[in-house]
Amino acid sequence: MLIIGIAGGTGSGKTTVVNKIIKSLPLGEVAVLPQDSYYKDSSHVPVEERSKINFDEPAAIEWTLLVKQLEELKAGHTIQMPTYSYLTCTRQEETVKVEPRDVVIVEGILVLTDPVLRDMMDVKVFVDADADDRLIRVIARDCVERGRTPQMVLSRYEDVLKPMHSMYIEPSKRYADLIVPQGGNNTVAINLLTDYIESRLLKAKRINN
Repeated sequence: MLIIGIAGGTGSGKTTVVNKIIKSLPLGEVAVLPQDSYYKDSSHVPVEERSKINFDEPAAIEWTLLVKQLEELKAGHTIQMPTYSYLTCTRQEETVKVEPRDVVIVEGILVLTDPVLRDMMDVKVFVDADADDRLIRVIARDCVERGRTPQMVLSRYEDVLKPMHSMYIEPSKRYADLIVPQGGNNTVAINLLTDYIESRLLKAKRINN
């Protein structure tokens, strides 16, 4: 199993990079564990306080569960991945069945900040993008998917996203084996990454045979 970590700032194009990797490989060869699925449950927090939750710091993630489930996949076991709702800021009752695959991608803004998780990765990728481009994508996404107004997004960007990016996300870039500038638009970097993945998979199959 090849474990790939893909990090980068909010709105940098991580999901686009992940989708392009999946499309370049045979169907059913890739499993994805989004960091967002492992946010700690906040159902015990009063509703009016949940909007103040900082989702951009490592303390918001249940790393032990993510590491445990990744270890289970690596051992050949199927997992029930949790789901999380940004609208209610709570973990949902529904889970997603994830089976072991040749490639497992762990994707999220903070996945390179946790040393235990980082040590499990065979390839570490940081998707980079200009702050202005990331902000535009965040406004578009949060207004449509998370029920926020543009002013709410801008306020959160200034108060939370921007300082947390500088404190946690940007420094994690130094752990990356590959930095992808221009986000999902960098086809050269994405092609290099997928070529490397394919060569690693081919080498592993030869060894096993």
